[in-house]
Amino acid sequence: MTQASFFHRLTLLVGPRAATALQESRAIVFGLGGVGSWCAEALARSGVGKISLVDSDTVCHSNINRQLQALSSTIGRLKTGALEERLKDINPSCEIRTFPHVFSKETAELFEIADADYVIDAIDSLKHKLELIETALSAGTKFFSSMGMAQKLDPTRIKTADIWKTSGCPLARLVRYGLRKRGFRGHFTAVYSQERIPLREGVPAPDNAGASGTWDSGKKVINGTAVTVTATAGMVLASLVIQDARERYE
Repeated sequence: MTQASFFHRLTLLVGPRAATALQESRAIVFGLGGVGSWCAEALARSGVGKISLVDSDTVCHSNINRQLQALSSTIGRLKTGALEERLKDINPSCEIRTFPHVFSKETAELFEIADADYVIDAIDSLKHKLELIETALSAGTKFFSSMGMAQKLDPTRIKTADIWKTSGCPLARLVRYGLRKRGFRGHFTAVYSQERIPLREGVPAPDNAGASGTWDSGKKVINGTAVTVTATAGMVLASLVIQDARERYE
């Protein structure tokens, strides 16, 4: 079996030029939680030829309800390593690079963002999210970002919009505020949901909490999450990459 045969069905949909563009593209996924892990898989199943995986965390039992690489057999392993194995099994021709690091201004050079065709932000830390936004857009890289996906049950409520046109999402509000404070006026597509379910009160989030947190007044708390929502957000992020390739080569 050839790589072309793996992705023949997508090629029929987007055309051979777009399919080739995806195969020649490099995408970086920052954050491999309930959103980013599913996005990375969708990119691999869409023939993206080079994928960099960035996450400093290890798999824990509380990840199993929503994170692709989280299995009983992978608890304690680096998320990057566990997901790399799966993506290579999907497409052995895909060039996977793993970075078990936190993105920050201090580590930004490690990831060679300026050489990427697509940067996907599924980071939950507000500070690092803002730093990644500035870095990626300053480098001129195509950039797509996920907002908060906890405390939501209806995946059909997920939308895409320019960050400045998002509404009803607490994390998106904080991102807009943080960008204004930094004097940033750039544009990028955000994936977000206005849904907020008044469930039982969340608990304070530890410093290393991942995408299971929601933001209220800048304070992060742990709330419930559903894989049906987080995975859908990841798929929407990957679809933005596919649609961009198709639009450029129609």
